[in-house]
Amino acid sequence: MNGIVDSHFHIWRQKDLPWLNGPMVPRIFGPYEPIRRDYPITEYLGDLQGSGVEKAVYVQTNWAREDYENEVDWVSATAKEFGWPHAIVAYADMSVPDVRPQLDRLKAYPLVRGVRMQLHWHPVEEYRFAPDAKQVIDPAVRANIARLKDYGFSFDLQLFPAQMKDGARVVAENPETDFILTHCGMLVDREPQTVSAWQEGLRQFARMKNFHAKLSGLGTFIHRNDADLIGFVVDQAVEILGSDHLMFGSNFPIEKLWTDYPTLIETYREATGRHDPAARQNMLRDTAMRVYRPM
Repeated sequence: MNGIVDSHFHIWRQKDLPWLNGPMVPRIFGPYEPIRRDYPITEYLGDLQGSGVEKAVYVQTNWAREDYENEVDWVSATAKEFGWPHAIVAYADMSVPDVRPQLDRLKAYPLVRGVRMQLHWHPVEEYRFAPDAKQVIDPAVRANIARLKDYGFSFDLQLFPAQMKDGARVVAENPETDFILTHCGMLVDREPQTVSAWQEGLRQFARMKNFHAKLSGLGTFIHRNDADLIGFVVDQAVEILGSDHLMFGSNFPIEKLWTDYPTLIETYREATGRHDPAARQNMLRDTAMRVYRPM
């Protein structure tokens, strides 16, 4: 197949990220001391060497909110120097009364393809990011998401299954905007009731042409690279959403806490290889190429 696209990775300078400089606190991906440091593009390129990945999409890393443009400026300069990344998902504060001044500034950067503001909320405290479960349908958030179509920007949607009915409402309201579900809806465990809720959550988005999901971050809650789990998520997502709505993402360097890039990519090759060649190419390349248009 043609070269793989990594639709979800990060680089950073520790000094720019408040959450990497403060005291260690419980987080969704567990202990993170090994990544409390710089993770430059040179290290990422070393990590993926020999993997077959030919393009990659940078996703925002929670700089201070007011530094959203500084983040994009730095990543754009990195791309100019090293040729990577090939597209950027920036941060924009969708909770403000009018996000357009932020979007106007982001539009000046040719690699920006969309924005992400994490809206996920969960009863388990360390899994939360949003102030409440309903932020996804907050009137200001909905109004600002509706403005993305005027900029040609997508929205990276990060939700837990209990929020997906509300999320599907937003996706349906904005048929001209591409939405990409981060980490395929964040399945926290394999308990029957959890899996059932996750499957039902994904079904909320079935047959929505502007909806996609990332096969990424699947070690987040178990803190390991688990071939059985990745295969299960891939198979279920293909059945519910279709391969043309799915894309691979490494979530490096978060996943580097428990695995290396060659092991991770081989696990995804095996999981997607159980499907026909066209479906595999959708998941490893074509969907990300179509949605993020990496340069």
